[in-house]
Amino acid sequence: MATTLQLIVPVYNEHENFPRLVEQVEQQLAPPFRMLVVYDFDEDTTVPVARDLAASRPWLELVRNDLGRGPANAIRAGFAAANPGPALVVMADLSDDLSIVPAMLGQYQAGSRIVCASRYMKGGRQIGGPWLKRTLSRTAGLSLHWMARFPVHDATNNFRLYDVDLVRELGIDSEHGFEIALELTAKAFRRGVTITEVPTTWRDREAGESRFQLFRWLPHYLRWYRYALLGPGRGASQ
Repeated sequence: MATTLQLIVPVYNEHENFPRLVEQVEQQLAPPFRMLVVYDFDEDTTVPVARDLAASRPWLELVRNDLGRGPANAIRAGFAAANPGPALVVMADLSDDLSIVPAMLGQYQAGSRIVCASRYMKGGRQIGGPWLKRTLSRTAGLSLHWMARFPVHDATNNFRLYDVDLVRELGIDSEHGFEIALELTAKAFRRGVTITEVPTTWRDREAGESRFQLFRWLPHYLRWYRYALLGPGRGASQ
């Protein structure tokens, strides 16, 4: 029986990009799959576009995030609506390379409970984006990999496949930004969970406005960076 892959897609005024994302999903992924489009407020410009597309696509569902605005809460709401099995967090800004999803799903089916799309391992690339954000992200990922033996080179990319039951077991503390990927992977690492990576090419958005707020969210990244750096069994409580 084929595994049903679920896509959790947090959106914020992505009306320009969303139809192209749906196109990419239909071109790159083999059914069965399910897309959970998570929005914060009814006026989001993505909502009418997504509803129109959902009318002819039973696999596309809209989920209102009632946990509080922001990407972390949107992703939390997506996991709450997901069924047990694999769930892939995908950005709606077309930055993620969906052609690697079959390889990610293959790693999951082979026993990995988190599969990271990695920009910083051999074969990975990052094209565009603010210099400071790129530099901090790369430094965080590679330093954790070499100093803490973190099992992946890219600690912060949210383009990740998770086992839904694992996420519920770990719990999510993040309520702010995209540090949620580092949180979940750090918690899983400390528990000895099988985590693997697949190289990816990340491209900066061409349309729409990014929600990324580096300086506001940096303290939350640092919290989970420190958590991961301690390594399993060295005294920090989860």
